[in-house]
Amino acid sequence: MNAVLATGWTGHDTRLIAATVVAIAVIVVLITKVKLHPFLSLTLGSLVLGLTAGMPITDVIKKFSAGVGSTVASVGILIALGAMLGKLLADSGGADQIVDTVLGKARGAALPWAMALVAALIGLPMFFEIGLVLLIPVVLLAVKRTGKPLMLLGIPALAGLSVLHGLVPPHPGPLAAAGALNANVGVTLAFGLLVGIPTLVVAGPLFGKVAARLVPDAVAPERLIPERADTDKPRPSFAATLTTVLLPVVLMLAKALSDILLAKDNQARKIFDFAGDPLIALLAAVLVGMVLLGRPAGLDRAKLSTVVGDSLGPIAGIILIVGAGGGFKQTLVEAGVGDVITGLAKDAHLSPLLLGWLVAVAIRLATGSATVATVSAAGIVAPLAADMDPSHSALLVLAIGAGSLFFSHVNDAGFWLVKEYFGLSVGQTLKSWSVMETLISVVAIALILPLSLVV
Repeated sequence: MNAVLATGWTGHDTRLIAATVVAIAVIVVLITKVKLHPFLSLTLGSLVLGLTAGMPITDVIKKFSAGVGSTVASVGILIALGAMLGKLLADSGGADQIVDTVLGKARGAALPWAMALVAALIGLPMFFEIGLVLLIPVVLLAVKRTGKPLMLLGIPALAGLSVLHGLVPPHPGPLAAAGALNANVGVTLAFGLLVGIPTLVVAGPLFGKVAARLVPDAVAPERLIPERADTDKPRPSFAATLTTVLLPVVLMLAKALSDILLAKDNQARKIFDFAGDPLIALLAAVLVGMVLLGRPAGLDRAKLSTVVGDSLGPIAGIILIVGAGGGFKQTLVEAGVGDVITGLAKDAHLSPLLLGWLVAVAIRLATGSATVATVSAAGIVAPLAADMDPSHSALLVLAIGAGSLFFSHVNDAGFWLVKEYFGLSVGQTLKSWSVMETLISVVAIALILPLSLVV
């Protein structure tokens, strides 16, 4: 690295940058044109990167496998636990309880804000696609019953899910980026909420008013508007549901605060460090949820076992994508690409946070996948985090997460989900959903950059 900076640009540096560009291009083409699964695309892209960079083939395979293993070990378990919690919330009726309680208190102008709150609460333990499928009926039903414009209520709900998906652990993207950058998950969670709340306000309820004017003729498909038939089915209380949802957040935040306020040998800090570890926090929430959510809903042990087991199938692909992203990251590191990127960033006096955001934006636009953009960008800029303090490495995670949300368009599965569920044309989806995603990305990085100057 010092040699690079001392002697300037070298032929080896050129080869590494070219190898990175070729590898990313291969991944993009395989995902967008060949329609190959992102796991396979990232795996092949990693092999192309290593071989083009001049690594021995046996080393490429070993380093890629090691990256996959370490990433799945650190992040895969958390993703699985998050899926279990989300499934418990959905199948017990706890999600419906949150929706009915919050919307029951909201009237008139407060409705868009209530939709954002519902999405945020449901979105904490759930992956974006699961939360979206769960929320769409709520949005459509609220639109039908209140007569409010579809975009006025729909955009705040979508923003609540998307902000959490990009910025707040335990969602896969932020978790994977935190693992790649060795960032403290509790600190990342704290800053994610700090940045995420004002971002949600701007991109949710406030932009919802604009979107309602941009797409005034949006009408929900009648066939998708539900009338709940299970209103008499036993459900957990709102307090029990909220306790379960917020438990891992509280534990992880408590750990982050204890790391800041208490000495390392303090006994209370050791307890908080254990209880607030993401694995323990999510495990505790799942076990508590089985009692607080399962029992009131009449779920016996056999049914709870089935619910938990059923939660794992849908997220297998996500774990594999994140794992392959970890393998790609490790290949980048071993090839020496990260050191070259670090040198370039320092020579150009470019903020690591802005660089991470720009790299994630480029990959997001090319692949359409926020998760692929996050794990790939984290691997590319990982060496920049080596000398960072916990606060700035956490902010780098958020900068990458913000970039991964930029301008969802036709190569993003989320784009088509929103289009079909809301009955929109491609143009209407671009003017509402795509603009909202871009707004989240830009507002978040606009908050992250100045925040990095004061922490």
